[in-house]
Amino acid sequence: EMSAPLLRIPGPALTDLPAGVSVEKVLADLADDQVAAPSQYVDDLVAEVQRAQENGIDLSVVVLDRDPRMDSQLRDLATEVGAEDGGTVLVLSPGWVGTFSADLDRVTLEAAQDRTYTGDPVVSTRNFVDSVLEPSPPWTLMTLLIVAVVALAAGTTYLAKRRRAAGDATVAGGNGSSSSTDV
Repeated sequence: EMSAPLLRIPGPALTDLPAGVSVEKVLADLADDQVAAPSQYVDDLVAEVQRAQENGIDLSVVVLDRDPRMDSQLRDLATEVGAEDGGTVLVLSPGWVGTFSADLDRVTLEAAQDRTYTGDPVVSTRNFVDSVLEPSPPWTLMTLLIVAVVALAAGTTYLAKRRRAAGDATVAGGNGSSSSTDV
């Protein structure tokens, strides 16, 4: 008796890194200053990484000198580096960007990533750090204020209806005189 074959459930695809990029080399370059980039950008990028670190963000920046075949390769590289190094990883190429973070939520990360498409790795990194460090809206406070306004409006409406109902009862009851004597 033969059993039915098990269906193969596909797992995640293999990581697809940009051609010519080695995670080991990137990690070795990041080891000293958290920056792996062409030499003309390193000093300015190190300053941005230090600014992020002073504000509690463990940032690594990787700059490639050319765009990969697909933009997702930058995200895959960022994910591989982040899996080894932790923190937040920003990978830039001339036209694309990829990110990974063990610390930041996806919404914050993608909002910051949207501000990095400048073509200049230093400006892109500065924009990314600025965006990550921006205080987010105080959602709890805003929610409490909205609830308070709605409660106040409901309370005011209730009191107005109650007062109107009490006023209608007084008018309906009259002032004690009756028109039935006018027969």
